[in-house]
Amino acid sequence: MITITTAGESHGRGMVATIVGIPAGLEVDTAFINAELFKRQQGFGRGGRMRIETDTVDILAGVMGGKTTGAPVVLVVWNKDWENWKDKTPEPIHTPRPGHADLVGMYKYGHLDDARKVLERASARETAARVAAGALVKLFLKRFGIEIFSHVVNWGGIVPSGRAENLEELKQKTSVSPFRWLGTEEDDHRLTTLIEQAMREGFTLGGIIETIVSPVPPMLGSYQTAEQKLDARIAFAVLSVQAIKGIEFGIGFEYANRPGKEAMDAIYYGQEGYYRRTNYAGGIEGGMTNGNPIVFRSVMKPIPTQMSPLETVHVHTKEKALSVKERSDVTAVYAASVVVEAAVSPVLGSALLERYGGDHIDRILEAFQKDAALRELGYRGFSHLR
Repeated sequence: MITITTAGESHGRGMVATIVGIPAGLEVDTAFINAELFKRQQGFGRGGRMRIETDTVDILAGVMGGKTTGAPVVLVVWNKDWENWKDKTPEPIHTPRPGHADLVGMYKYGHLDDARKVLERASARETAARVAAGALVKLFLKRFGIEIFSHVVNWGGIVPSGRAENLEELKQKTSVSPFRWLGTEEDDHRLTTLIEQAMREGFTLGGIIETIVSPVPPMLGSYQTAEQKLDARIAFAVLSVQAIKGIEFGIGFEYANRPGKEAMDAIYYGQEGYYRRTNYAGGIEGGMTNGNPIVFRSVMKPIPTQMSPLETVHVHTKEKALSVKERSDVTAVYAASVVVEAAVSPVLGSALLERYGGDHIDRILEAFQKDAALRELGYRGFSHLR
């Protein structure tokens, strides 16, 4: 099982990630990890922090000669803004921000003297470590040809009107889009205008992200226990990302509007094995992958920190107050799409290891390639193997 634990505060020395369970022999591409960190920092509407930081990874343990050793891997993304904060004693915060962990966290951990002890850790800056760690797991998944891709399908209520004929075209078009979506010039203009309005008026924007995992082998996950169900595990990981408040797989809530005969993926058999012509289930049935791409959508709420502060209460005087104005993004849907990919990667990596085991990448790949059931079930991803 692959687990990722992060540590660090938003304005501390750095954001640290420890990854346990990565097999030995995996070649570590630092340039790829840094490219993922760069993507996390992109998107119109990001705050001033992104002009300070240039996130790159430092590998402290678990890698020798450019390959993993099988030991826990420790990564760190240093905070450049720490230099601006290390000698300062900021004013304590006693006015918790609505929508954040501030108020309950202050009481839970006894931090009524200063909400900063809560918000420094609860901050989405934590996702820098998560993206670095997730990128390492993505390198593991790539050896099996598995890729995780996300794009924006709704930003601030604006739905992009462009189209793509297939997954490759979708990837190509969204990769060159400043908003990581299938937007036309008119869509881009509408969204730019909306974000600029939000900047002027001090409000924030959320959106919806669609994530696609393809190609993905069948039989990952299990129906045997609740904890083994892959869709449940993906949902747990995605909902752990700051500001993500909902998830749906396949046609999701549209299931409520269809009769069963129009909501199931009929099964066929041909020369290449079993296959389906639809993917209403989003690639997961009974908690297991069925060989279709995994498709899910997650919603990001507007960032709670407003430049036009919301009403709150002073925790000591109990008097009405306005929430503190911390430096923040106006919108970060683009960045969230990168974080969601990182959050899902250890779930998929763990499911692979559960079925194919092994302490070295070569042994795992060997077991994977010898799995006759994959071919019988119509898996056609062997050509993607590295």
